[in-house]
Amino acid sequence: MAITKLHEIHDRRRSRNVGLGLVLGAFVVLLMGLTVVKVTVLDPAHFAQEASR
Repeated sequence: MAITKLHEIHDRRRSRNVGLGLVLGAFVVLLMGLTVVKVTVLDPAHFAQEASR
């Protein structure tokens, strides 16, 4: 049992923080995905050269 009783505002603040954390996490995943795509070689000529070897 807690020493102090949590007020209703703490529950609202916690749910807002969880929502913000999920949004920030999704943003980080999006940026990582874009970085991987940008760094990866997507040149069709490069793939054609490797296939002809």
